[in-house]
Amino acid sequence: MAELKLLEIVEQSGLEVVEQKTITEKFSDYEAIAKEWEIKAKQIVVTNETQVTEMAMAKTARKKFSDLRIDIEKTRKAMKEQSLRKGQVIDSIANYLKSLVEPIEKYLKEQESFIQIKQSKEAELLKIEAEKKEEAERVAKEKAEREEQEKIRKENEKLKLEAEKRDLIEAKRKAEADKKFREEREAKEKAEKDLSEAKELELKKILEAEKAIEREMKLAEETKLKEQQAPDNDKLVKFADMLLSLETPELSSKNSVELMSEVKKRLENISNYIKKEIN
Repeated sequence: MAELKLLEIVEQSGLEVVEQKTITEKFSDYEAIAKEWEIKAKQIVVTNETQVTEMAMAKTARKKFSDLRIDIEKTRKAMKEQSLRKGQVIDSIANYLKSLVEPIEKYLKEQESFIQIKQSKEAELLKIEAEKKEEAERVAKEKAEREEQEKIRKENEKLKLEAEKRDLIEAKRKAEADKKFREEREAKEKAEKDLSEAKELELKKILEAEKAIEREMKLAEETKLKEQQAPDNDKLVKFADMLLSLETPELSSKNSVELMSEVKKRLENISNYIKKEIN
């Protein structure tokens, strides 16, 4: 049975008969020994620590199997190395022969496919020309875009400088306008202050004039009392003349002068009214 199993493996390998025989001769002894010692090994059964003899027998049997495994591995490597060298020689021969055949095959293929190769080359040339043209157009487009961007950048820079210049001029104009406005406001405030002071002064003069009139009127009343024996008409005439002879203050502003002129007219009207009524 042991040899049958090994033979089955070798026969199913597909190797030549000589190689099958060589492999069988190399490994059949190992198979027989392994099967033999397998039976002996199974007879060694250790169930407790007192079975020292059995343990020693197990050690001896294990050493036998270990040596057997090492010998099998050595034989495997040796035979495989021979097969490897054989395979390398075969590969070298095959490569040499293919180096003779392939160039001729390639040459004949080129002759056979002359039209297709020519068309392929022409198509490749057209493709290369198209790619060159496309690349040239791309480069030209990028150059144009860069030039346009540079033009836009310069234009923007110019507009920016012009805007800054305008802003500077506008800021200067605004500063001058603000200065002029402040000066005009200050001048207006000063004029209003001067006018207010002038009006106060004129008002003061008018008040003084009114007080003077009151004094004169009081004096006239006192005179009237003193002249109770005089005729009433004479007294009224004297009163009317007295109104016209009242001393008026000297005024400077237009409003005050106009006001005093109005006062004089009214006094004159009063005097004329008295004289008219007497007649």
